[in-house]
Formats: sequence, C-alpha cells, structure tokens
Amino acid sequence: MNESSPTEAVQQGARQSHESAIARFFRATEVDTRMLGMLGALFLIWIVFHLLSDGRFLTPRNLWNLSVQSSSVAIMSTGMVLVIVTRHIDLSVGSILGFVAMIMGVSQIGLLSDMLGSGSPFIWVTALAIGIAFGAAIGGLHGFVIAYLGVPAFIVTLGGLLVWRGAAWWVTSGQTVAPMDPTFRLMGGGPYGAIGAFWSWVVAAIACTGIVAMIVMGRRNRTRFNFPLRPIWAELTLAGVGCAAVLGAVAVANSYPWPSGIVRRYAQSNNIAIPEGGLFIAHGIAIPVLMAVCVGIIMTFIATRTRFGRYVFAMGGNPEAAELAGINTRWVTMKIFILMGMLCAIAGAISTARLNASTNAQGTLDELLVIAAAVIGGTSLGGGIGTIVGAMIGAVVMQSLQSGMVLMGVDAPFQNVVVGIVLVLAVWLDGLYRRRTV
Repeated sequence: MNESSPTEAVQQGARQSHESAIARFFRATEVDTRMLGMLGALFLIWIVFHLLSDGRFLTPRNLWNLSVQSSSVAIMSTGMVLVIVTRHIDLSVGSILGFVAMIMGVSQIGLLSDMLGSGSPFIWVTALAIGIAFGAAIGGLHGFVIAYLGVPAFIVTLGGLLVWRGAAWWVTSGQTVAPMDPTFRLMGGGPYGAIGAFWSWVVAAIACTGIVAMIVMGRRNRTRFNFPLRPIWAELTLAGVGCAAVLGAVAVANSYPWPSGIVRRYAQSNNIAIPEGGLFIAHGIAIPVLMAVCVGIIMTFIATRTRFGRYVFAMGGNPEAAELAGINTRWVTMKIFILMGMLCAIAGAISTARLNASTNAQGTLDELLVIAAAVIGGTSLGGGIGTIVGAMIGAVVMQSLQSGMVLMGVDAPFQNVVVGIVLVLAVWLDGLYRRRTV
C-alpha cells in the first residue's frame, strides 16, 4: 500500500478541517442547505442573464419589475404547497384566476359603479371580496368532489381547467373588460402602485425588528423547553444576514425612479418646482409585492403554527395513520382547496390591476408555473414535505427565467420549452434528494 507523502497528508488534513468548519457552521446556524442551494442557483441565474443581456438584468428597473411579475405566481404557489403536501395536485389554478378576474372586472364596471357610484372608495375592496368569495366557492366545489365523492384531484382539476376557462369566455362572450377602478389598479404596481421611499424604509425597519424579535423569542422558547441553543455568533449571523437582505432589497426598490413624464405631470399638479438636475421620486416597494409578502407570512403561520397546518403535513406523511388518529381528512382536504381558490382570487386581482383589464387569456399556463415554483422550492410530489418560503423563492426563479429570456429576445414557444425542462429537472432532483436523505 502506498503511503501518502507528508505534503499530501497536510493538504488532506487542511481539507478536512475546512470541510468540518463549514459543516460546523451549518450545524450551528441550522441553515437549510437545500434552501441555500436554491438561493445560490437563483443568484447564478441572475448573473448569467446579466452577462448575456449586456448588463440589463441586474438593474433596479428589471429587478423591481421582476418582483411585481412574480407576485401572483408566488401567492398561488403558497397554496399549491399545501395541495401537493397532501399528495394532490391542482391543474385549474390558472383557469380559476382567469374566471375570477373576469368576475371582478365585470362587477366593477357593470355592477359596483352603478350601486356605489363611479369613483367610490369601496369599489376596490368590494370587488376583491366578491372575487375571494367566488374563488372560495370554486375551491370548495373542487374539494368536495375530491374529498367526499372520491374523484382523483388530477381529474377534478383537469376538468376545472377546461370548465373555468370556458366560463371566463362565457361571462363576456370573449370581450375584454376595461378599464378598472383607479384604486383597484394600485394593486398592480406602477408608479402610483408603490409606497415610496420613506414608507419603504419604515417597512424595512419593521421587518428587521421582526427578524430580531423572532430570533430572540425562539431562543427564549428553546431555553424554556430545555432545547439546545444556537451559539450567540450564529444568532447574530442570522439576524445580520436577514436584515441585510431586507435593507438591500429596499435600497434597490428605492433606486428605481418614476419615469420623467410622470414626474413632470406630478410636479405640475402639485406645484412642485423641478430642479435643474431633474426631480427624483423613488418607486419604493410595490403594493403587489407587499401583498405577496403578507400572504407568505400568513401562510407560513398557518402551515407551521396551527392545528390545520399540522394536520396537512400529517396527512401528507401518512394519510392512513392520520385518519386513524382521528383527523377529519375529508374536511381538511376541502379546506385546502377552498384556501387555494381564495389565493387564486387574490392573484387574479393583482393580474387584473396590472393589466388594467380582464382578458380571456389571463392565467394561461399559470398552473405550470405554480406547480414548478412549489416543486423547485422543495415541495415533494411524494407528499409530507414542503415550505412556503421555498415555493415563493421558486416563483422568483421561474419568473427570472422568463424575464431573462425576454431580455435576450427568446421566442415565447421556446420559453415554454425551458419551463417544461426545468419542471422535469426539479422533479428529478427532488427524487434524487429524497433517496439520498432516506
């Protein structure tokens, strides 16, 4: 047997020391390595597209638009996590979005304007409530057929994909409905659909305070129940990285200015003198992004801190055991699809507000993006495993691919090819990861 030389032994020892240091870091901080790998892949995608698009991808304008475009898919992906965790699938989310969006558009123009008066501040909230009610009813119908009639979710939602897409056309006989209520349009982003620089920094301060508070409370709970504590340096590292990410995102949003024409009209209407170098007004965080973040926080709480969330993951891990334990699996399944329908309605409101119209093409192929986002984010098609945050990051990954290909001038059909390939790769990697961790 050949013995290694002293130099090789030293190099091998240094390698092992380096690897053990990395392993100790991950163990101390309890960072999800799969989530970290996904973030690394996202940053790699950004860098590659930035280089291939001659430096146009990593700009405040494109990143701001990317965040707005990701919002509706991110919102729906949070519900898809719960659906897939329980070993179901929902192929109808894009069609539900299109149908409910059409209902919200028609209700604003043909019903609420007459009842409440044109320009009423209650039009937007009433239209949103109507949309959420319709979404809940559709989701409840799907859930009832799946849970109580025993029809597989694949078949029910495949039928729903066709039914609700046709129903969206039937509502207006294929006509586009526009324009939307001015206040309703704020949910779509744009210069007026953002909160500005000052309030963006306020949101950042609240978010950083929340991150620190969560770490402190988590440490107190660990102490209370005699669980192992993370080292102080690990807690500080997590707090620092989290706050830095929030502040960096807000800085990017605040560095994207209003277009000069809108600034000029705004200055004239408010009697503001434009200085010689021009007037800089920052967009700040877009309202649809705030809506997506709020939905993500609420859904994370539901999935991890409520009895309903524990039941969902118990059903996904072992449906038979969950039923034997006394969980009403049929009612839980129905509630999952009701929640999914409500999230489709919120996403539909954002989509309609962005377009300032309800069209028959809204939500087309969104079901593929939503499923891909959930799977890329770590939700296992085998059930029982999934995270809300991961699915939302997966939505950003999917939108980043589309945005990058648009900047490069890639045709839409080839974009669909890429999405399909990414979905297959994500499922393959999920199976590979599960086999290695079992």
